[in-house]
Amino acid sequence: MVKVVKFGGSSLASAEQFRKVADIIHSDESRRYVVPSAPGKRFSSDTKVTDMLYGCYELAVKGRNFDKEFEAIKERYNSIIDELKIDLDLTEEFNTVKACFIGRAGRDYAASRGEYLNGKVLAAYLGYEFVDPAEIVFFREDGTFDIEPTLAAVSERLKGVERAVIPGFYGSMPNDTIKSFSRGGSDITGSIVAAGVNADLYENWTDVSGFLICDPRIVEDPEPIRTITYKELRELAYMGATVLHEDAIFPVRKAGIPINIKNTNKPGDPGTFIVESTSLKPLYTITGIAGKKGFAVVNIEKDMMNSELGFGRKVLEQFEKNGVSFEHMPSGIDTMSIVVHQNEFGEKEQEILAGIHRNAHPDVIDIETDLSLIAVVGRGMKSERGTAGRIFSALAHAHVNVKMIDQGSSELNIIIGVAERDFERAVSAIYEIFVLQKL
Repeated sequence: MVKVVKFGGSSLASAEQFRKVADIIHSDESRRYVVPSAPGKRFSSDTKVTDMLYGCYELAVKGRNFDKEFEAIKERYNSIIDELKIDLDLTEEFNTVKACFIGRAGRDYAASRGEYLNGKVLAAYLGYEFVDPAEIVFFREDGTFDIEPTLAAVSERLKGVERAVIPGFYGSMPNDTIKSFSRGGSDITGSIVAAGVNADLYENWTDVSGFLICDPRIVEDPEPIRTITYKELRELAYMGATVLHEDAIFPVRKAGIPINIKNTNKPGDPGTFIVESTSLKPLYTITGIAGKKGFAVVNIEKDMMNSELGFGRKVLEQFEKNGVSFEHMPSGIDTMSIVVHQNEFGEKEQEILAGIHRNAHPDVIDIETDLSLIAVVGRGMKSERGTAGRIFSALAHAHVNVKMIDQGSSELNIIIGVAERDFERAVSAIYEIFVLQKL
């Protein structure tokens, strides 16, 4: 069995965390390929190394002295090396990084050094081979990730390597300059390595024991999700649920490799398994609840709208022309509603409304603001009757007025729109009726 294990910044923030990580890796011989992030915060008021690197580089670009700030970065790594008694000297690496900062090697280069240096430290501590992702993770000229040659390079480079540390977050451009993924991109590197070596499992170690059914800031101590499908995760991630970088799903999904989200500080917890499909019956009808605030709804009315060919196109064309995407579009016989991000729409509001009037000639246009969208997601909803009824019952009991409801043909999720002031109350009510069975 082959496992690829990725450890987040909080898991590698200090020497104490390094020891935990080493214990986890050594406890299972199948954990052969390790993808580390840069050191994160050691305590709440601490600064992530990536942010420290950004700060140094900004000073370098402005031609200002950054010796003090760079010494603080060196101290972060050297303190880990000294405390763990690792036989490693990063002086040459530090000198190279500093020279490249002065030479303005780019923000992506600056950010990537956090993972690069941490990978050096972890490889030395574990006794594993160090593999620089600049050699095997490739981006195109336009900056987009090039997956096919990357997977081929990963497979070829690691074919004869029994155990290795491959830093996350970055790769290289065709001209050999460093290019990074978006923030949190170490998750993507872990997924790429897992797909490249055809791993049996991709373990993503962080500071939480997997996904929770809903936001713990809204519901106290919500139940964990033991198993979730890729489709369910996509729905929840889109609506704001965060644990895993969204783009990290695709390389392993294509390869059929499951993901296990685990807690470095509680390695005995089962965490959450993310799978393509499963015969396991979910514990509850719903898998998770997630939501976002900050939406507006453009309500359009016109008699005989349903019989007017091209009406919807004429309306949506105005949003497209002004660079505003829509999120949902519930409709009736003579009405249609366009749900948009309020801040995006506000900038082009009058241009869009004028265009709709000019091209579609509606009878009435009404705008409603300060809307929240809540996604209730679950593969168990397909086989359970009365799911929507239970949601409405819970919201009515909590005195929450439903502004809109939208259900996709997959029956995997139901989207509910409520006023922003009712958002937290609505999430709590839905959680209670499906998980706590209080109503």
